[in-house]
Amino acid sequence: MYADIIIDITHEKLDKIFQYGIPSELEGMLKTGMEVIVPFGRGNKETRGYVVGFSERAGYDESKIKEIIRTAEDSIAIEAKLVALAAWLKEYYGGTMIQALKTVIPIKKQEKMREKRRIRLLLGEEEGKWQLDVFLHKNQKARARLLAALLDQPEQDYDLLTKKLHVTREVVRALEDQKIIALNSEKVLRNPIGYRNRKDQIPDYTPEQKHAVSSFREDYERGIRGTYLVYGITGSGKTEVYMEMIAGVLAQGRQAIVLIPEIALTYQTVMRFCGRFGDRVSILNSRMSQGERYDQMERVKAGEVDVMIGPRSALFTPFAHLGLIVIDEEHETSYKSEQTPRYHARETAVRRAQMEGASVVLGSATPSLESFYACKQGTFRMFELKNRAGSGELPQVYVEDMRKEMKSGNRSILSDRLKALIETRLGRGEQIMLFLNRRGYAGFVSCRACGYVVKCPHCDVALSAHRGGKMVCHYCGYEEAQVRACPSCGSQYIGGFKAGTQQVEELVIRQFPGARVLRMDMDTTRTKDGHEKILEAFAGEEADILIGTQMIVKGHDFPNVTLVGILAADLSLYANDYRAAERTFQLLTQAAGRAGRGKSKGEVVIQTYSPEHYSIEMAAAQDYEGFYESEMEYRMLMGYPPTEQLLAVLLTGPDEAVLETAAKYLREFVLRVDKNRILKVIGPASPYVAKVSDVYRRILYLKGTEYRMLIEVKNRMEQYIEINTGFRTLRIQFDFNPMNIF
Repeated sequence: MYADIIIDITHEKLDKIFQYGIPSELEGMLKTGMEVIVPFGRGNKETRGYVVGFSERAGYDESKIKEIIRTAEDSIAIEAKLVALAAWLKEYYGGTMIQALKTVIPIKKQEKMREKRRIRLLLGEEEGKWQLDVFLHKNQKARARLLAALLDQPEQDYDLLTKKLHVTREVVRALEDQKIIALNSEKVLRNPIGYRNRKDQIPDYTPEQKHAVSSFREDYERGIRGTYLVYGITGSGKTEVYMEMIAGVLAQGRQAIVLIPEIALTYQTVMRFCGRFGDRVSILNSRMSQGERYDQMERVKAGEVDVMIGPRSALFTPFAHLGLIVIDEEHETSYKSEQTPRYHARETAVRRAQMEGASVVLGSATPSLESFYACKQGTFRMFELKNRAGSGELPQVYVEDMRKEMKSGNRSILSDRLKALIETRLGRGEQIMLFLNRRGYAGFVSCRACGYVVKCPHCDVALSAHRGGKMVCHYCGYEEAQVRACPSCGSQYIGGFKAGTQQVEELVIRQFPGARVLRMDMDTTRTKDGHEKILEAFAGEEADILIGTQMIVKGHDFPNVTLVGILAADLSLYANDYRAAERTFQLLTQAAGRAGRGKSKGEVVIQTYSPEHYSIEMAAAQDYEGFYESEMEYRMLMGYPPTEQLLAVLLTGPDEAVLETAAKYLREFVLRVDKNRILKVIGPASPYVAKVSDVYRRILYLKGTEYRMLIEVKNRMEQYIEINTGFRTLRIQFDFNPMNIF
């Protein structure tokens, strides 16, 4: 037998499989996914590698095949299933096997573990007192202090005791040498959760919640493993449903992963899960140190963790008996990786669950069109929660036309209605959230007088303002000169939106000088615990108004918030993306859902220049089904996902001429491969930012009805790129639209 091995995943250039012989002492011991030490290169340098498979035949001259030296004793055990998942990622999303392995292996190396040391007195009381007199007689004050403290309490924490008594390590070592004390050490695994000493009561479930939980459990007990969508309005108790489903899975001796879209949601989510499952819960996120992340993997291996919570990367937690993956707010774009392989957590979770005999539960008040479409097709099963849990009601929503505000003389960011409602809430001691919809703000050009947006005549997406006075379509490359006056009404008030959260904060403080204001954005949450501190302060009612971007409107539950103001709702509506209307509807609905979650009814003010757009109208009415029907008509008409599949090929390089030539050659190659013209090829065109740090960018789109066809063309392109030297100075990424391929 021979082992197929990927060498040291830290080196991109070694992205190929090497064959090694298996020595007799390792026969029958190796498994796919194990880390081994092998001789590599001319000098036979000992190098780490991963076993990715086995074969009975030598791929080349047997005399040249080296043997594995040994298994890596200090390695993190990698489940064979995760290595297989890495192979799937490479196939379905592109990139190299090394990049895929780096994605699924959460810890690449062993970290130094934290030790807890204790000092124990070895002498009896009488002998100890005699020794104390000796130290005092010899004027050995530090030794006397240490011995006196241990006579009072014979065993104590090393760090606390030495700091309190100002005793050096040399003093401790001297008493050790005299056999007066013993120093004991034990490994301590860091637990990043410091608030688990509470036990919440299980609430009374609504009939809809009971139906979802009982149906899921019936399937699970019968051995049916599927993908479920919990489609529930904001405040309907989706989290309680997740926890009850997880409790049933844990009762069968299996584990669960809970994905959340952003680190900002960790605090409240973990508090609720710890209240139910205690210290069997852990977290993983990018703000944790490597040591903390390593310790969580050790806790998982030791069987100390049943539920892992975190953003996208937590999906690869190496649970031995994974039973359920929950993806909360499954519609969020943060579940899509920006690094190669550009995988989507939803589809990858479904694949991992299939490989491990687990189920997947998706949850959202505004599901992605892909997931809702899969339910309509019968691929996923849907549970609906149409009513808010408890006595809460959906908020009253007002749509304020900012064109009319401008005509009436109000050029402020805040409409007259929103100002009046803020005054009322401040007077009643209730809290307010102001959400600035910044997503997509940098691109489109709109008129503040009439709301007109400059669009591409060919693609029905907004043109993007570029430097040099041009407006460009990122889908087909169409461009025209920057307009100086509105083509619709002639107004000079046409251009991009320039206000940010800091400007909004300054305006609010001037307008309401007595209000306590908190701002939550990338600038105020850079520190490790930045999100938690702001959210904890607002939850503790230490502030009246919370201003922020999309991170404040996702999943948070503040019972005293009775007013939500949505500023510049249009900013995401006219982003240069076919999903702009979907993302706008989701953001507005999620933002509106933060109001009135307590005893008092909430109110929401949506400020917009496009009140007649269906995404604004449906968000105000909290009507997802109505939005879904309107949006699917548009997608079908334009041939966009989920009705058709889409692949973007992103090319970047330092030489614009070489990049342009390479992009055109790649287009021609695709056309040769696709002889029957099954695919539609668009571009190459420039993305919104055509150059970053002297690196140029181009994009090529492929559209088709069959996802498998896109995969095959992607594989052929990778082979073509590999054998042509002209591509070697370029970086090429494959980006598939989120799709349901199962």
